[in-house]
Amino acid sequence: MTFAVYKGEEFLDEGTVEELAKKFNVKPETVKFWATPTSYKRDKGNRKIAIRLER
Repeated sequence: MTFAVYKGEEFLDEGTVEELAKKFNVKPETVKFWATPTSYKRDKGNRKIAIRLER
């Protein structure tokens, strides 16, 4: 499963949960949380969110 990570409207990177966790120095669970509705609701353009990409 691939995700794209954004901060506000700025694209940061795309990859698997493991790749993104390593790049951003966070746990894989954190990357998964970025893709939840709760994370989207908390976002005011200043936090990272992840969007699941279908391929």
